[in-house]
Amino acid sequence: MNLRCDRNGTLFHILDSTGPAFNIHVNSVLHCQVRYSQLLGLHQQIKKEYGNNVVPAFPPKKIFTLTPAEVEQRREQLEKYMQAVRQDPMLGASEMFNSFLRKAQQETQQIPTEEVPLEIYLSKRQKVTVNILTSDQTEDVLEAVASKLDLPDDLAGYFSLFLVREGVDGGLTFVRKLQDFELPYVSVTSLRSSEFYIALRKSYWDTAYDSDVMDNRVGLNLLYTQTVSDIERGWILVNKDQHRQLKSLQEKGSKKEFIRLCQTLKYFGYIQFDPCVTDFPEKGCHAIVSAGNNELNFQVKLPNEQMKEGSFKVTRMRCWRVTSSVPVANGTASTSPCSSAKCEVKLELAFEYLMSKDRLQWVTITSRQAIMMSICLQSMVDELMVKKSGGSIKKMLRKRPNGSLHRSESQQAVKSPPLLDSPDPDREQIVKLSTKLSSVSLRGISASNSANDVSGNDFHGNYAFEGIGDDDL
Repeated sequence: MNLRCDRNGTLFHILDSTGPAFNIHVNSVLHCQVRYSQLLGLHQQIKKEYGNNVVPAFPPKKIFTLTPAEVEQRREQLEKYMQAVRQDPMLGASEMFNSFLRKAQQETQQIPTEEVPLEIYLSKRQKVTVNILTSDQTEDVLEAVASKLDLPDDLAGYFSLFLVREGVDGGLTFVRKLQDFELPYVSVTSLRSSEFYIALRKSYWDTAYDSDVMDNRVGLNLLYTQTVSDIERGWILVNKDQHRQLKSLQEKGSKKEFIRLCQTLKYFGYIQFDPCVTDFPEKGCHAIVSAGNNELNFQVKLPNEQMKEGSFKVTRMRCWRVTSSVPVANGTASTSPCSSAKCEVKLELAFEYLMSKDRLQWVTITSRQAIMMSICLQSMVDELMVKKSGGSIKKMLRKRPNGSLHRSESQQAVKSPPLLDSPDPDREQIVKLSTKLSSVSLRGISASNSANDVSGNDFHGNYAFEGIGDDDL
């Protein structure tokens, strides 16, 4: 079974069922359990607010107990309904729709509304603790972090909260950007694993915006801390001479100059993903993919052990899509539950790229972070469109109506990270082996695949359900 995520990188798919409830999974993790009657109530509210002409059709109620075939039919109809609502720019972004999902998430995880401390990581070694409510949404938590750090509201819009997983080797995996329809505290605690946490990171790509951030003391410290962390984890390439210059600037406390020098380095501002598999330039190639500078960068290891490197500009991508395949058994989609909380599924990001004039080719990446890659691509496009229209990415955070913030009165400054360690010699060796990707012809795409292309501005968000679909009367 193949499903597609929406333009914001949200993937809803079928994994398991629990009694009469429909289980909504977000990016392979259980988000909430809802009954048909709850979804019907949501539909009626949306219809009352926006009118019949805007709201998609909802699966009708049944008088008698549903047969297995009718349960499956209802599940499919509810999927289509939720997809249609999510894809609609007005309905999908409405507070009515998002608050429904947030409330359902909190009720499913059985977490009461109460004040709690939540740790937000600024780097691997540094974190800030904010006092929030378990029912606070993503924007509320971001606002609390900005207030705790004394970061101005207009600069808070330059940053976002991300769900991050730390591996046994200490490596970091950016799982996804936290969305408006979820509660950060509930999202991270429901995973019941200490390897997951929430991190603050800049959410823009154009380095020209760095100047806006660095004009503020807190913004400068945040950007500096992130840059040092990216160097330490090997995301930014630094040779020995550059490393000496950077260390000298660190010792002098010259943070702006430090960042300015880093801006000239390869992969500054990029997010690097875990090792993955791609079909470019050959099928089955192992690769390291990074996103930044309005491109996806590939460092590919060919079957003959040769290393090649190249980039795919987002402005030359006609469209892209993320698909997921649920586990299969005997050639059919498996209906047995993998886990009540999460399940590994095969995720693929495929994009159609203009290799040369009049020659479009599909490139596919198989990665657990395919959704995060899609989020990065979409945010690059959004940023380019804002810039083209003469707008600004600055945005003021929404204020709480009652103005009450559950935080400590004291402000916490961002501390300077320790001095840089020596550059990794193995990393330098890999770079020396790298060569530019040659113009390799890709495998052809059949007409049937071409017919199912998805526009980069028309992602199909997928809400998937499974359950015993009674009418909950």
